[in-house]
Amino acid sequence: MTTTDTAATSRVGTLALTGLAPLVWGSTYAVTTEFLPPDRPMFTALMRALPAGLVLLAATRVLPRGRWIWRTAVLGLLNFGAFFPLLFLAAYRLPGGVAAVLGAAAPMFAVVFTALLMRQRPDGRKLLAGVIGIVGVSLVVLRATAALDLVGVLAGLFGAGSMAAATVLAGRWGRPEGVGPLAITGWQLTAGGLVLLPLALVTEGAPPALDGSAIGGYLYLGVIGTAAAYAMWFRGLSRVPATSVAFLGLLSPLSAAVIGWVWLGQALTPLQLLGIAIALGGTLLGQTGGRRIARREDVVPQPLPDAVPERAGALLPTPARAA
Repeated sequence: MTTTDTAATSRVGTLALTGLAPLVWGSTYAVTTEFLPPDRPMFTALMRALPAGLVLLAATRVLPRGRWIWRTAVLGLLNFGAFFPLLFLAAYRLPGGVAAVLGAAAPMFAVVFTALLMRQRPDGRKLLAGVIGIVGVSLVVLRATAALDLVGVLAGLFGAGSMAAATVLAGRWGRPEGVGPLAITGWQLTAGGLVLLPLALVTEGAPPALDGSAIGGYLYLGVIGTAAAYAMWFRGLSRVPATSVAFLGLLSPLSAAVIGWVWLGQALTPLQLLGIAIALGGTLLGQTGGRRIARREDVVPQPLPDAVPERAGALLPTPARAA
């Protein structure tokens, strides 16, 4: 096998593993409606982010240092502190299908942000793929009775833009040397969760009483739907172009539709099946063209004689073992 073949195989494997993240995210709606307390979107967003982030911090025992402190704050805000509230606001003010279509605009935002960051013309194939993806998702989720609400529409668009900006920046910055995807996921979840904590307390008050089903639902969303899924997502962003990863997000509403059909008994019409095929085509087309964004971490300059290299992360002190 040639080097080119090996690289292509590695890329396909990375995309396949990264694509598991939006497939898992597609289960969020079913879990939320079937197991979680109603009308607590901010609390749910908080429970998805902060506990998982703190657990990952304790498990990896690595904290951000230097420039990665502000980078983590920015990514945590975009990925969780802003995106989660905007996502739920759009979901509560719009029919689910409309909110999903607005979310499907994220790859288009990612193409634009990448073009601005690299100061180059947007990739035509990726723009076409974005349009195809939106059309496909629309056929799957939109209904004739869908209504529009200006606040909900703006929340959906800003949420898609926030997610796209985080995707592009994460692809641009990569990860600090020696820091794995679980650690950087924990950093961002904690940063975003700390933003969500006061918002949840102010808007919804004290946490609701939780039964066994709710606890299980929150554990699933926190461990599988957030910590593990975002670790796979961030791992992919460090290995393939951000715009390619962004198009994998189209799999989330498709996954939600299939889960609703299999688990909740919701019917899939021939038009929806056509929409799934079209959206998958847009996802595949979105993997062509473009190039990986060069990151500063990819180039290792020779330090000056008196230079002191910046440490990207530091281990937390290990507790002394009991005698």
